[in-house]
Amino acid sequence: MKTAVITDSASYLDPEVAKAAGIYVVPITVIFGTQTYLENVDITSEQFYQRMREEKMMPSTAQVTMMQMQEVFDQLIAEGYDEVISIHLSSGITTFLQNLTAYVPTVKEIKVYPFDSQMASAGEAWLALVAAKMAKAGKHAAEILPVLERLRATTHVYFVVDDLSHLLRTGRITNSSAFVGNLLRIKPILTFEDGKIVALTKERTARRAFQRVKQDFVATLSQENYPVRAAIIDGNNPAGSAEWMSDLASDNLTTTAGDVQFEIAHIGPSIGVHTGEKVMGLVWAEDWQRLV
Repeated sequence: MKTAVITDSASYLDPEVAKAAGIYVVPITVIFGTQTYLENVDITSEQFYQRMREEKMMPSTAQVTMMQMQEVFDQLIAEGYDEVISIHLSSGITTFLQNLTAYVPTVKEIKVYPFDSQMASAGEAWLALVAAKMAKAGKHAAEILPVLERLRATTHVYFVVDDLSHLLRTGRITNSSAFVGNLLRIKPILTFEDGKIVALTKERTARRAFQRVKQDFVATLSQENYPVRAAIIDGNNPAGSAEWMSDLASDNLTTTAGDVQFEIAHIGPSIGVHTGEKVMGLVWAEDWQRLV
């Protein structure tokens, strides 16, 4: 039996990394007015954020279509795959997983296993990477899916938006009432709960928001007995990533299982529509590279 792995462009996997791992990435559509673009195919992150700054009409997104998915399924069938694990953007901010699950019974000649990442960016990417690593080792869905569930259960994420108005505009934040009317004077700290974006607390400056994120991160590490990988995530904010990395990496943070491994990841068009530019985040989980 031969197992494939699919994810979507909200995982922001480097194309070369995805290719080397054997992961098939399906692009999400980003819309400016009447113009549509496939993420990371027709529009880069840099082009997207520039247009977002310059244009009065704010962008939107359209989820991956079942026609796009069927094209990939057909390709996998032609390549001799028997099953595919399809890992996607959180069902709390898109109905795509619901639609895919309803579509799966119509797919012939290959068994499809939809999997809800319950987040995006590095958290989604790590799930795809560990699934692909196991598939290359000859493992199948029955063995891979429990590992994905374990990794997802250990994943934490905090992020700080520079401008909350985008999340309010797109309706992707579930408990926004506490912040309305005070948007210019706060830096809200948000997370994913049950796959949905929720606000945890607010700080008055970006620096204080980072310190709160770091405080909670360090407190969590003290309770973990497994190796941890953490990703600093930015939305076109390399200076912010460098600052967060310098601070966190210099502290030699550890769990009882060893040093924390740090990396930098990004947020591009399909998530940037909702978070806006300059968003910063931190996601951490059991280290997928040492999980299997």
